[in-house]
Amino acid sequence: FCHLMLRLLWLFAVLDAVLLLDTGMLFPRESSSRELKELSGLWVFRADKSPNRNQGFERAWYKSRLAETGPVIDMPVPASYNDITQDSTLRDFIGWVWYEREVVVPARWITDEGTRVVLRVGSAHYNSVVWVNGEKVTEHAGGHLPFEAEIGSLMRKDPTRPCRITIAVNNTLTLETLPPGTIQHMNDPIKYPDGYFVQNIYFDFFNYAGIHRPVLLYTTPKVYVDDITVVTDFLDNTGFVRYQVSVKGAATATLKVTLMDKDGHCVASSNEASGVLKVVDVKLWWPYLMHENPGYLYSMEVHLMAADERSTYEDVYALPVGIRTVKVTNTQFLINNKPFYFHGVNKHEDSDIRGKGLDWPLIVKDFNLMKWLGANSFRTSHYPYAEEILQMCDRHGIVVIDECPGVGIKDIRSFGNASLAHHLDVMDELVRRDKNHPSVVMWSVANEPAAEMQPAALYFKTLITHTKALDPTRPVTFITDSNYARDKGAPYVDVICVNSYFSWYHDPGHLEVIPIQLNAQFENWYGKYQKPIIQSEYGADAVPGLHSDPPMMFTEEYQNAVLRSYHDIFDQKRKQYVIGELIWNFADFMTAQGITRVVGNKKGIFTRQRQPKAGAFILKERYWRLANETGRLPPWTKYPCSL
Repeated sequence: FCHLMLRLLWLFAVLDAVLLLDTGMLFPRESSSRELKELSGLWVFRADKSPNRNQGFERAWYKSRLAETGPVIDMPVPASYNDITQDSTLRDFIGWVWYEREVVVPARWITDEGTRVVLRVGSAHYNSVVWVNGEKVTEHAGGHLPFEAEIGSLMRKDPTRPCRITIAVNNTLTLETLPPGTIQHMNDPIKYPDGYFVQNIYFDFFNYAGIHRPVLLYTTPKVYVDDITVVTDFLDNTGFVRYQVSVKGAATATLKVTLMDKDGHCVASSNEASGVLKVVDVKLWWPYLMHENPGYLYSMEVHLMAADERSTYEDVYALPVGIRTVKVTNTQFLINNKPFYFHGVNKHEDSDIRGKGLDWPLIVKDFNLMKWLGANSFRTSHYPYAEEILQMCDRHGIVVIDECPGVGIKDIRSFGNASLAHHLDVMDELVRRDKNHPSVVMWSVANEPAAEMQPAALYFKTLITHTKALDPTRPVTFITDSNYARDKGAPYVDVICVNSYFSWYHDPGHLEVIPIQLNAQFENWYGKYQKPIIQSEYGADAVPGLHSDPPMMFTEEYQNAVLRSYHDIFDQKRKQYVIGELIWNFADFMTAQGITRVVGNKKGIFTRQRQPKAGAFILKERYWRLANETGRLPPWTKYPCSL
């Protein structure tokens, strides 16, 4: 009984400590009270190629149909615009581009003033302004995360005409954006055309731009479920779901909260806006290859009833819930109190033609490949991935390190107050969006920042402390490639995540240095900080089909040799304090053009078209061996399985 009371008190304390934001960002789901209208497909598109990239605002393109402002083309949404045409200037375009779509909605959405109509953009890179019928409804700073606006009142102003949605998107990066960048003007008339400028970036992937995730309209009643927060725990065979429901549109409402298992049976219920649901004979959420029934999800249905002098309102929202715990010791990462070893990959949202655009066939193919590989985890390098991908992870038990777009923070001016304020806002939005995903076990606030600079100490202390206040239930890290003795952020993280490329960027071609340098890396970091370590990146470029024996750089044999050398040291250290290894990278991906990149980064173990290189088979053999060493798997899981 004492243990039970302590668990319940902990749950209440944790949820009370969470910094709740003013509004929620629940993923749009259809229900008996909510409808969706997808706006994926062809949009009208125009790039603003005026010298200052500002003609669209100066001439108010949003006030009329985009085709009336000048030449337009078809543009698919969701997709990056860069690789859609044969125009190299559009591929490399920096500045404002304009999208437009006219929409006809069901008449009942217009006539029923008790219905909210919300326009939602899954993500756009990077800064966006949205108009409906020529009137500005919202703007958003930053890519990778959703934003929305209620537009019902605008649509009702003139219900006889279609709803014209205009979205302007700007991919310009500055020292205060995430990721940061700089615009460099080339003023030498002997070398460059008049007004010539380039976008400098400090990250190694192509700066794809456009509307990358679905745009949709969805409805809710005037009184609606705005947000849900869940925190889970268990004791013996009893699970606990501490929840809090936020309601907007009315001061009071009647709620019915029901937790159902996969078969639709009610296992717990409540009539309160917050509380703890107790689940007898709980089925825990387990990672892939750690249990015979990974990714078990309950469904928490919130049923709201409210009334005013004019009408009654009913809203229904169902949230998938996985019951699991995460803890970190100085040598282990524990999921459900069992040691978990990350054997996984780093990825990119990147593919031919569509760039970073959401693509379901590619997503499903990638999950099939990860499960074939025996990967149990990945990091969302170097930005938040689509919510649809995290939902797949929830269902299939793939563990996620959820990373914000804090990549390439190299300039000391990017550690200023304005940059920090934006970084904090981004973490607010990321945690708000992803807090209920059981697959998300750790937040990453940055990748390879200049953490040895003096301003980094206060910057990362503030950032990590804020993130832990947003979500006290998950550990926080950032990914470092700094010197262990001078890293200003490491004292504040819960897990040390280290990137290193011995025999590639350092001592290129010298495979013999890997054991010495990798062993020293681990000993130095653990000796100073006494925290568990993940090798968050390692690898080597391999041009598919290029061979050499003895191995030479850029051949498949060299990539294989690098992997094997790293694995030998991993096997020594994982019995002590190394808790994971994430290969860089899952698949080849596009980068900016440069003398060190031949049509992109070739460190993938799969090609960009998802065909395996020799290294994929080395990793597959290793990952399945690691999974079966745990001794907790039923016999059938010693063989790779597909979705």
